[in-house]
Amino acid sequence: MGITVKFFASMRDLMGDDRELDVHTLQQHNIKTVDDIWVFCAEGKARPANVLVAVNMDYVDGATTVKDGDEVAFFPPVTGG
Repeated sequence: MGITVKFFASMRDLMGDDRELDVHTLQQHNIKTVDDIWVFCAEGKARPANVLVAVNMDYVDGATTVKDGDEVAFFPPVTGG
């Protein structure tokens, strides 16, 4: 199954298209947390502090553990009025 990774708004411009990380990729690259996913997708670049992250539509921090079947979304902070 794997993990679905989605990028929204300017994150899509920065990171490219959404990705599916299969179980083999997760194991091969020792991906266990949200930060691990970012490092893998960003080819080693650190995640900017203002990037918001959600796992299965709940806001989380970078240390959150991910599991098979999760959906991880990265998006810039938004403002409204």
